[in-house]
Amino acid sequence: MSKLMLFYNWIANTPSLFKLTPPFESLLSFSSKTPVDIAYEGNPRLGFLYQHLCSKVFENSDHYTIELEELQLNDSNGQTIGAIDLILKNSQTNKREHWEVAIKFYLLHQGTWFGPNAHDQLDKKLDRMLSHQLKMSNSKEFLAQQPEMNDLSKHLLLQGRLYINPFSSEFTPTHCLGYEIDPSQISGYWCYEHQWELINEPLFELDKQYWATGLEQFEQPLKKPSGRFIHAQTQQKIFWFVVPDSWPYG
Repeated sequence: MSKLMLFYNWIANTPSLFKLTPPFESLLSFSSKTPVDIAYEGNPRLGFLYQHLCSKVFENSDHYTIELEELQLNDSNGQTIGAIDLILKNSQTNKREHWEVAIKFYLLHQGTWFGPNAHDQLDKKLDRMLSHQLKMSNSKEFLAQQPEMNDLSKHLLLQGRLYINPFSSEFTPTHCLGYEIDPSQISGYWCYEHQWELINEPLFELDKQYWATGLEQFEQPLKKPSGRFIHAQTQQKIFWFVVPDSWPYG
């Protein structure tokens, strides 16, 4: 199976990071038909590829059509406000929906979920998506462009994986900003470089395109990293981040 098809299937079959209270969504109830074409030649960054494949899931569904995608909004001075990911038409309800989609990976440290580069944090990302990105379809700039779309429901697809340090006794939060985390998505591990020897099985490093799905074939096991974070997995598909001892502040 191609890496694109692996990723497509992962998106279609993986729960949200959060329990499904509005505005959170998953794609688990969508059609599982094999798409005709998921080829991609755009920006190779993971987030762009992820949004492309989310669009393919919608295109392949029985009751959604895409009306707008990656709609850029500018203020009166020409400054970019942001971009709306997707406006969909739901044929079951005959209504339009505003969807924002994102894939994220966070490591728990002292009560905060940090991205592996430590600049990103789950609470900040979630607040941004709720207070800015999902509200862009209410903005005067959007309504000036699309006056007929003045009653859009809001939907947030946030997938990825959450990681805990098994060599720490830290309490694992159950909520973020009042929203309940799906515990099934706290499924990865992380550790510091100095804890490397505590991992009792070989790790295989992942290129970012495989962060979600993992590998199907394994080559050379990873040697102990030095001074950089790595994302890896075991042959049993246990996912690990190994970070420098100075992380997240160094």
